[in-house]
Amino acid sequence: MTVLDNRTLNRATLARQLLLEPSDMPVLDTIAHLGGLQAQAPQEPFVGLWSRLRAFDPTALSDLLTERRAVRMHLMRRTVHLVSAEDALAWRTRFDGMLHQRTLGVHRSVLEGVDLDELAAAGRAVLADGEPRTMAGLVEALADRRPGRDKRALGEILVAALVPVVQVPPRGLWRTRAGVRNVLLSSWLGREAAPPAPDGSDPVGRALVRRYLAAHGPAASADLRAWCGLSGLPAAVSALREELVSFRDERGRELLDLPDAPRPDPGTPAPVRFLPAFDNAVLGYHDRSRIIDDVHRGLSVAGERVVLVDGRVSATWHTGSADTVSVSPLRGLSAAERTAVAEEAERLARLLSWDGSARIRLDRPG
Repeated sequence: MTVLDNRTLNRATLARQLLLEPSDMPVLDTIAHLGGLQAQAPQEPFVGLWSRLRAFDPTALSDLLTERRAVRMHLMRRTVHLVSAEDALAWRTRFDGMLHQRTLGVHRSVLEGVDLDELAAAGRAVLADGEPRTMAGLVEALADRRPGRDKRALGEILVAALVPVVQVPPRGLWRTRAGVRNVLLSSWLGREAAPPAPDGSDPVGRALVRRYLAAHGPAASADLRAWCGLSGLPAAVSALREELVSFRDERGRELLDLPDAPRPDPGTPAPVRFLPAFDNAVLGYHDRSRIIDDVHRGLSVAGERVVLVDGRVSATWHTGSADTVSVSPLRGLSAAERTAVAEEAERLARLLSWDGSARIRLDRPG
């Protein structure tokens, strides 16, 4: 079986993630191709799309949200994701068990004795009027039935697990600060989420495997689990084996892939890319060594925004109060690399600044 080294896997990931060359793909198609973008920090998906698309207009994403063609909801790994409306409807039920399990894992002790089916029905009844509600507002509407219960636990189990809801605009719009307000997925999109297949065939699981490999492959089953949070996909993988190809990584793990997906030459040049917090190019794997050194792995779960240089995490970046994009290298950069980082930082600064200016600061590695 062919062994793929980390540089080969890196270039494959960059190509699948649209980070090797700018894409002309429409914004909605890009969101669908990536299998969604992690979005608990509402402005981060704008940077994620800007880094991938040749001529990204942030208002295009805002329009998708207000037109209800894209939504923000709890999904992969119980985190808030920006996904297409069609994927939200097709996928949400498949994630029910994982969402329940992970939320109960946090709040099990304080929810002991709560009839979760009855709580879900009560929550649906309150939300049935289509009125956007904060989590606190939803719990307050149910407070007389559950006096003394932990309000945060009740709210989180409702909006993250028991009741399929979306976070409605203005939350998530470009340059807009707004709190979370929840509406039933079915009310917002006019359709109920698709039910599980009656014959137990799990077509959604198979679709998730294909979509994951298209955006992240070649990858191991453990990587797939790390991306979606689902443990119940071995059957879907088995059902697809005849249409997949297999490789090994340098550790000996089996990697699966779509046969015609791009696997560029490892010598392909990789441009500097600025990624938002929790970008799936980094977070979408259990073994992230193809894109980030083990010593820096913690950055990927700490909400640090990172910079790819030659395809690997080589710096972090943040914006200060003065609308300055500040870059902190994690290693020594050559003169050519510093120039490329500075040029891309200036481009990002023009996107993020209100007046279109390009104020940047490029530190020396600590």
